[in-house]
Amino acid sequence: MLTQAVKRALENIGIEIRRKEHSLALVPPELARIYERTKPYTMTSLERMAALYDAVRYLEANQIAGDFVECGVWRGGSAMNMALTLLECGSHTRHLYLFDTFAGMSEPTSEDVDVHGRLAQRMFDRSRTGESNAWCYAPLETVQQNMSSTGYPEDRLHLVKGKVEDTLPGSAPERIALLRLDTDWYESTRHELEHLFPRLVPGGVLILDDYGHWRGARKAADEYFTQRGMNPLLFRIDYTARMMLNGSAHSR
Repeated sequence: MLTQAVKRALENIGIEIRRKEHSLALVPPELARIYERTKPYTMTSLERMAALYDAVRYLEANQIAGDFVECGVWRGGSAMNMALTLLECGSHTRHLYLFDTFAGMSEPTSEDVDVHGRLAQRMFDRSRTGESNAWCYAPLETVQQNMSSTGYPEDRLHLVKGKVEDTLPGSAPERIALLRLDTDWYESTRHELEHLFPRLVPGGVLILDDYGHWRGARKAADEYFTQRGMNPLLFRIDYTARMMLNGSAHSR
């Protein structure tokens, strides 16, 4: 049995330790199959994967046009969920744009403090491995293989390597139906929102994976919306992730 100290150490880097997913019995069998297939490639909870699954199905059911964008990919588990759910819906035309360094986490700033008040910089320094970083490291080739295993058309998969501050907005699609942000840090989250949220179509879905765990990510989102006079309803998925529909934000 894991000790509380080990659990806390893992939670510090965004990994939740749960008992065997008995709650899988409470979700649709299609989702259970997708979750079992993708969970080796994601750090996100069943609740977050279920919300993502539901978001994709909502977009398909309502024929909301636009491509899918994920910033912060790791091994590709969440993107695999998107691809497999699209195929389950009989859809294979949307483009999936996946942005990541594919070399581990980028360096945090003093804004990046976790929910327990711990500086991300200290964890980052402990995980350095030369030019890369062991924290959330997954090479591009590995993610390509994982995405290919879904059977989703490869000409619809776009893996963009580099810091989002360097690759956005130039490599992003013009119309986005699903925007999932999971790069943890203040600077990257703020950059993503500034350049990608305006491209989120009416009725599109925004998922903020790190809103509850990393104070910098929360600050970036709060600042972005406040400065635009918006009060979005951020649905709580679990302790850290939030989701909203574009069009549910109201001016002050």
